[in-house]
Amino acid sequence: MSAQSDHTDGVAAVGMGHGTRSRRGTCAAALLAAALTVSLTAGCTGHGRDGDRAPDRTPAPGHSLAAAGAPLAVKIDNLPAARPQSGLEEADVVYAEQVEGGLSRLMAVYATRLPKTVGPVRSARESDLELLRQFDRPTLAFSGARHALLPLIGRAPLRAEPPDAAPDAYYRDTGRAAPHNLYLRPAELLPTAPGGGALTTGFRYGPAPAGGTPTASRTVRYPAARFTFTWSPGPGSWLVAMDGTPTVTARGARVAAATVVVQYVRVRDSEYHDVLGSRTPYTETVGSGKAQVLRDGRAFAATWSRPAAGGGTTFTAADGSPLSFATGQVWVVFAPAP
Repeated sequence: MSAQSDHTDGVAAVGMGHGTRSRRGTCAAALLAAALTVSLTAGCTGHGRDGDRAPDRTPAPGHSLAAAGAPLAVKIDNLPAARPQSGLEEADVVYAEQVEGGLSRLMAVYATRLPKTVGPVRSARESDLELLRQFDRPTLAFSGARHALLPLIGRAPLRAEPPDAAPDAYYRDTGRAAPHNLYLRPAELLPTAPGGGALTTGFRYGPAPAGGTPTASRTVRYPAARFTFTWSPGPGSWLVAMDGTPTVTARGARVAAATVVVQYVRVRDSEYHDVLGSRTPYTETVGSGKAQVLRDGRAFAATWSRPAAGGGTTFTAADGSPLSFATGQVWVVFAPAP
C-alpha cells in the first residue's frame, strides 16, 4: 500500500514490515526499521457503521473476566473529518486519549464481536504500548508510527499489523479525503472474535453499588477537544457526543455506553514530537489515582489502581469496596489529573 500524508498525526509515521511478527529483541527491531523505505509524513494542522448496541459481554455479576485469547485493538481517528467512524459502536471498550495540539484519538478494543470495517485508522503512540500490556499479546491495527518508535513497538508484547504488514486487511475509502480514509477489515487479521475472556482489563461487572450522585450529563475537556455523555433512561445508557456533536453510526444511530469512566492520570511530554516541534503527550496508565464512574444515571467517586503494566485496572468505591460496571460497552476517558 502506498504511503500518504498523515496531516493530523503530528508525527512522522512509517509502517512496519512483515518482519515485525518475529519478536527477537532490539536487534531485529533495529534491522526492521533500517529496512523501511516508505514513510508517512504528519503535521498538526487539522481538527479534525453497523449495528447499535453491543451484546452482553460480561461474566456472572461480581466476577472479573479471565484471561483467554487475544483481542483486536485499533487506533481510530477522532477529528470531525473522520466522523462518523465505522465499527466504533461494536467495540467492547473505547479508550479516549489526548494527542498533539490538545486533540483526541480513540483506541477501540474488540473481543466479543468483530465489525465488518473499522476506521478511519490512524497512527500509534508510545503510551499505547503501556495501555495494551494488560492484554495477552493483542493485535494492534494502526496506520504507522514515528520511525524512532518502531523499535519499541517491535519489542512490545503485541502483534503489530500496520498496512504494509497486512495489505489485504486495509483499504482506502475513495469518498473521503486522506488521511481520514484508511479502513480496516478485522476479519483479515482475526478469523473469529476471541470472546469476552480476552478482555483482561481488570474491570468488574455487576449490580450498581449503593449511593452515587444523580447525573444527567458529564463533560470531559481537552485543550482542543471534548467528550459529553448524557444519560438516556429509555435505552439505559450514556449517549456520546464529541466536540459538541452527537456521535452516530454510519446509519445514524447514536453511539451509547453502558458505563463511562473518567480516569484521572498523569499526562506528560514524551520524547517524541511532531514536525512543528510539539511534544507528543504520554498518558500514564500504570499507577493509581482518582476516577469517576458513570452508570445507571449516577456518578460514583472512585479510586483506580494498576500496580504493574502486565495487570488490569481495578476501581474501588469510596467505601473501599470493588466498583462494578454495568453490562455493555465501556468508555474510558483519560483526563489529566488536577
